[in-house]
Amino acid sequence: MRNTVLVVDDEPDVVDLVRYHLHRSGFEVHVALTGAGGLNAAKERRPDAIILDIMLPHMTGIEVLKALRASTETSSIPVVILTAKAEISDRILGLELGVDDYLTKPFSPRELVLRIQNLLRRLRMVESASVLTVDEFRLDKNNFEISVNGKRLELTTTEFKLLVALLERRGRTLSRQTLLQDVWGYENVIDTRTVDTHIRRLREKLGEAADRIVTIRGEGYRFLANRAP
Repeated sequence: MRNTVLVVDDEPDVVDLVRYHLHRSGFEVHVALTGAGGLNAAKERRPDAIILDIMLPHMTGIEVLKALRASTETSSIPVVILTAKAEISDRILGLELGVDDYLTKPFSPRELVLRIQNLLRRLRMVESASVLTVDEFRLDKNNFEISVNGKRLELTTTEFKLLVALLERRGRTLSRQTLLQDVWGYENVIDTRTVDTHIRRLREKLGEAADRIVTIRGEGYRFLANRAP
């Protein structure tokens, strides 16, 4: 599947140039000529990246950027500013608002394409690091999601953090004190029964996979790296 890029710019020559080079590099390209149109397209199409001009009619690129970052639907979409405004104050404002890269006109189309490619490559590396797969378990730490054999589990935040701690150090025995510190943030041990209660609830939700969490008597809990035959 090709990566999609939304170009929000009201200069036809710039749009045609950017679209041509992105197409040549294998991207699918969508275009919006106004800020409002770009905002709507971002919410509807959810592109992999957005190239955004600052000087747009009716709604400026800065206003579009603020709206993108304020919406849960679009806040994580990477944005590259492409503009004739080259002042340092404009760059700083864009960076403060969460822009991912900033390129001024006139520009090299090849450089723009490379910046988009590098940006998406870095994001894929971050996303890959946030996903942990252990046998039938797939855990996405960024989105607080976990699935077992493709079936998503509905866990509380504490249950999720508890399972993350066990999965990341699978094969090792974690004491109740360690889990209280890592999951609950307790500096001093208050009541280790809290851990036992949450482990019990977690096992209930894991169903057939519950036996992956084993109790080490007098020590704590361990996540089995491999299910026993």
